[in-house]
Amino acid sequence: MIETKDVHKSFGTLEVLKGIDLRIDKGEVVSIVGPSGAGKTTLLQILGTLSRPTSGEVMIDGTPVQMLSDKQISKFRNTKIGFVFQFHHLLPEFTAMENVCIPGYIARRDRTDVERQARELLEMLGMEHRTEHKPAELSGGEQQRVAIARALINSPAVLLADEPSGNLDTKNKEEIHKLFFTLRDTLGQTVVIVTHDEQLARMSDREIMMVDGWIRP
Repeated sequence: MIETKDVHKSFGTLEVLKGIDLRIDKGEVVSIVGPSGAGKTTLLQILGTLSRPTSGEVMIDGTPVQMLSDKQISKFRNTKIGFVFQFHHLLPEFTAMENVCIPGYIARRDRTDVERQARELLEMLGMEHRTEHKPAELSGGEQQRVAIARALINSPAVLLADEPSGNLDTKNKEEIHKLFFTLRDTLGQTVVIVTHDEQLARMSDREIMMVDGWIRP
């Protein structure tokens, strides 16, 4: 599902990624761990097509994304990649249902189909009773579930998560962790998670350690 070859990323004279070779198979839940400054978030941004590598190759779901134009890469990102962040970034003026639907509308999908899928996702995530509530009326864990549903609305090839439980209490954190594996088991979802949470890292199918811009063997 994901393959990188000799990926480098520099910001001026600072080389953050120093030759990343990585392969992640469909249906894997993979955690990327390591100290701050190791390059974890930079790598996740490149996998999410939010940033281009300075050099090297990135293949996602059979597409060499470094070959895409800016317009093509925006469309690819919207339909192939879902993002979950530490802070949910829900739009406060919209309901949970509306927040989930927005990426589907942006992709110009049929409105009825988008809304049907949004209801199914919210029900699967235990949020069917909160569809008409706005973010301020939801708990932190509920907001993150809505954010995950939003990330899944276009049936992405890859779900990328950056410290997805870092802002949650212990109970909600454990529920969100279990949720990623439910998504793998029910949807065959490929999930890549950057995390400092040792429990989540241990639960993953595979743990990738990054140090100083390298993947430790």
